[in-house]
Amino acid sequence: MTMSTADLATRQSQAVPRGVATKGVYAVRAENATLWDADGKSYIDFAAGIAVVNTGHRHPAIIEAVKTQLDAFTHTCFHVAPYESYIALAERLNAATPGTHAKKTMLVTTGAEAVENAIKAARHFTGRSAVVAFNGAFHGRTMMGMALTGKVSPYKKGFGPFPAEVFHVAFPKTYHGIDTAQALANLKQLFLADVDPARVAAIIIEPVQGEGGFYVAPAEFLKELRKVCDEHGILLILDEIQTGIARTGKMFAAEHAGVVPDLVTMAKGLGGGFPLAAVTGRAEIMDAAQPGGLGGTYGGNPVGVAAAHAVLDVIEKEDLCAKAAALGDMMIDRLKEMAKRNSFSCIGDVRGLGAMVAFELVKDRETREPDAALTSALIAKAEESGLILLSCGPDANVVRLLAPLTTPIEQARKGMDILEASLAAVVKN
Repeated sequence: MTMSTADLATRQSQAVPRGVATKGVYAVRAENATLWDADGKSYIDFAAGIAVVNTGHRHPAIIEAVKTQLDAFTHTCFHVAPYESYIALAERLNAATPGTHAKKTMLVTTGAEAVENAIKAARHFTGRSAVVAFNGAFHGRTMMGMALTGKVSPYKKGFGPFPAEVFHVAFPKTYHGIDTAQALANLKQLFLADVDPARVAAIIIEPVQGEGGFYVAPAEFLKELRKVCDEHGILLILDEIQTGIARTGKMFAAEHAGVVPDLVTMAKGLGGGFPLAAVTGRAEIMDAAQPGGLGGTYGGNPVGVAAAHAVLDVIEKEDLCAKAAALGDMMIDRLKEMAKRNSFSCIGDVRGLGAMVAFELVKDRETREPDAALTSALIAKAEESGLILLSCGPDANVVRLLAPLTTPIEQARKGMDILEASLAAVVKN
């Protein structure tokens, strides 16, 4: 079979649905923060599989753990023949997530599945059905995931109807004029006009919106949400699928705000490149469902579990939280330096938390009109120059930087050099 980029693109167009969107880099090999395509070209990876390989591509400790597990068994189904590694990982996640209360953890396969189960657990425990999410949120492509997601195109367009009793409110976006007070007022208005808070099972929020544009939820907003939830008997679910597992400079982004959630969803970086997700929550909430009400055939696959144990070990041994903070500081400093130049007046905002960094491209800094065309051109130029970038945001004008936390600092700086040169090139055009 042919393996050139051009041939693979042709084959993909004939065999894979167009709804499965991809970039033009066909991977054949990867190592830490470097990826090689079908034409032999190398790239600095500032995507990390969308914050999945926080520990880098093919970290030796993870590969070794997986090989050891392959020699034991690959699948028994935890419901049929459970295994110690699942239990041990649940114990570690119970200890690692915010709060000192008793917790329990269930393992699943994808982030969307984790979100679905968190909502199930919240509804069962509270006996309530309504859920509040946020504009710009992304919680997956399953039916409940899409209902919770606060962006129509491309995620929800043409796929309805969605599960009922899901409500959306404003997420604080200081750059676009929505502060904590306004967002809280919007939530209060929802309770006055659309849904009795006594019917709300949970409020689900990303501490930093991912697909929504890397807007960081202010600490005071998360604290106020906690108070609102406590006042009305609502559960607070933190979706840490993209922010978790050391990405923001803490194991979980909630730690920056000092907020303790009732339930936490995680995936992406947890498996270090292997499909694994989890829901960790207060023991009484997680225990509410009847036996058989939670789970799934592949939930907590032993190979993914082995990888996750290695991921947690690597984060501790290599101090990846500190490395994430240093990497993010370097990127933000560099972007802010670029933004000061007249030639880069297109950079409207620079933001982030730890190594979850983004900048917003605009046509005019005064009007803050988004520039999706420039964003698209930048990503294409960077890719041509050997750097993988991703866009996000409701207006597709935000560039996000998600380098592996293990990226050598000199390689990260080289990636920023390519980014700067690429932006200069497309701005001139």
